[in-house]
Amino acid sequence: MTKESHAHALLNNLETYIRSQKFGETPQELYEPISYILSLEGKRIRPLLSLLAYGMYKNDPESILSQASAIEIFHNFTLMHDDIMDNAPLRRGKMTVHEKWNSNVAILSGDVMLVRAYDYLLPTEPALLPKVIRLFNETAAGVCEGQQMDMNFETRDEVHEDQYLTMIRLKTAVLLGYALQMGVVLAGASDEDAQKIYDFGVNVGVGFQLKDDLLDVYADQTKFGKQVGGDIISNKKTYLLIKALELAEGDDKRELAYWIAKEDFDKEEKVNAVKSIYEKLGIKKLAEDKMNDFFNEGFNQLASIHYKNTAFYEEIRQLTEDLIHREK
Repeated sequence: MTKESHAHALLNNLETYIRSQKFGETPQELYEPISYILSLEGKRIRPLLSLLAYGMYKNDPESILSQASAIEIFHNFTLMHDDIMDNAPLRRGKMTVHEKWNSNVAILSGDVMLVRAYDYLLPTEPALLPKVIRLFNETAAGVCEGQQMDMNFETRDEVHEDQYLTMIRLKTAVLLGYALQMGVVLAGASDEDAQKIYDFGVNVGVGFQLKDDLLDVYADQTKFGKQVGGDIISNKKTYLLIKALELAEGDDKRELAYWIAKEDFDKEEKVNAVKSIYEKLGIKKLAEDKMNDFFNEGFNQLASIHYKNTAFYEEIRQLTEDLIHREK
């Protein structure tokens, strides 16, 4: 198979597998939302990385479609509940579950998804199952901790850089790390390699979130797919705003405080004004440098792994590179 076709074939198999699953029948209102959110146009990056990571050591990655799907089910459970907390009307361009049904249905359906995720981990070899479950539980708790930190930040005037990086590591990056780690654990890799690929996933996961922070402010509007500057408009405490608040002095500090406090404003005017402050303070380069530090550390970890199948290793690397250079 060519480098491109491993991921393509596995993604097709994964999609077919997930769409064929029956999570339950009655009450219909409990189970329909699960099929609905899993049918939306997600990239399936996490389960795909599990399959590719497994493929670095063994030639039958399709044998862990169930476990890989567990990660996708859990990920979508977190999205379903996050959407309720954020009062988000849309997910991937479609109505969120709580909008299409209601919040109570979304809470219960999400709960069932979490339970079902464990079902999909059960086909694991008995000797490995306790480890897979333990690592999954650590990851799941970490994701919840990160979400709570993110909500806490909304009502805090001051958030420090290290606090923000800890939050995004927990909320988004640890699940990416676990997806890769689970793949190599199921394939029988050493504990050392399992830890290295976990660290790779966590580091690039943090880098991806910093990339998202940058794209929200500096993306090409024609390619981005949503409003550029949305984080500025909502005063979201991204890495860029946190660094600007830390470094701004004098007039810049006063103007930044003015725009953060102002409730009635022209959106374009606010975005341009805050971006102007970012430019004066060199915020874009600071964020890019921090992002690249995490990417470089991640790739150093990946390069030190003792893998068996070069094609799958290269495809993990290529998939990651593609995500790094995305424009939306």
